Amino acid sequence: MSGKGAQEPLDDLPPISYVWRTPVRRPRVSETDIPDPVAPQRVTPAMRARLERIVGRAAEVMVKITGRTKDAGHLKSHLEYIMRNGELTAETEQGSLMQGREGLKDLQSRWTEDTALDDKRRRDGSVSVNIILSMPPGTDPIAVKDAVRAFAIETFEANHDYVFVQHLDDKHPHVHLTVRSHGYNGKRLNPRKADLATWRERFAQELRLRGVAAEATPRRTRGKVRKHDKGTVVALRRRGVVPDTDKGAREDVVRVAKGGASGSRPWEAKARERQAKIRAQYLAHAKELEQTGKGSDRALAMKVREFVAKMPAPETLREQLMRELGAAAQRSRSSHVRGATISEEKHR
Repeated sequence: MSGKGAQEPLDDLPPISYVWRTPVRRPRVSETDIPDPVAPQRVTPAMRARLERIVGRAAEVMVKITGRTKDAGHLKSHLEYIMRNGELTAETEQGSLMQGREGLKDLQSRWTEDTALDDKRRRDGSVSVNIILSMPPGTDPIAVKDAVRAFAIETFEANHDYVFVQHLDDKHPHVHLTVRSHGYNGKRLNPRKADLATWRERFAQELRLRGVAAEATPRRTRGKVRKHDKGTVVALRRRGVVPDTDKGAREDVVRVAKGGASGSRPWEAKARERQAKIRAQYLAHAKELEQTGKGSDRALAMKVREFVAKMPAPETLREQLMRELGAAAQRSRSSHVRGATISEEKHR
């Protein structure tokens, strides 16, 4: 599976579609971006509904590849983890329920035995691709599980074995979905960035069909520039440990500051330019809505303007550290000046 394929020309879509466009080389047209066949530049009801969800801050789905298993032992460990050593029930692509350690052992044996017969598999090729699908706290866990089941059927049933298990011991209701890499057609599962974007949108759609307001937009749609920190990095910070990535970033910022240079990066300017365009598109559409004379349009326009006003500054981690370093230096200078003034007054 890859991100390649026939693409509709995105330039034919209404300008508002730019704000939620996935930042990949050849973005796919979302199901909410299917243009009006008569007037392609017209905002369709589906586009308007998506805009309402975005500015209404509908919960964002998470679909993440957590890793790949490489051999029988690795697969066994992973299945033991997601099934809690057989305490939890797993469901397969056929709807069969796998329970207890015997069920776990049967599944592991079948997948690894089939893998041994795959003469096209590289020695370091994966046995499975491991995915987690999650929603924020408070989301109906039954709806989450049902949405994952429908998502898996739509995405993988025609070509891959898979098994999924729901975990409810975390505040975020989530499901572990493990997909066998080797497909029935002989091709291997190799998801790209565009595939992950499509998977998020499909999962969000399945949740909406079950009454859960859910969205799947890229960070930039919400005004965010920085990527989410990895779980290991977040865990270290919670324990009061400074991760190596933070140390490296701070050392780089200090080094640049001591050199007297701004250290501006080309991609930071591009990020600010992209954010300016996104915010301009939001505000331009808000203006269009205000001019229709409809109360519902004016209400949506107000929400759009409030959404843009509350967007975070388009700032990278390096820029944040530079700002914090500058503020700390300013406080130090101010403290030094105050101390010198007090000293002078004492000696008068």
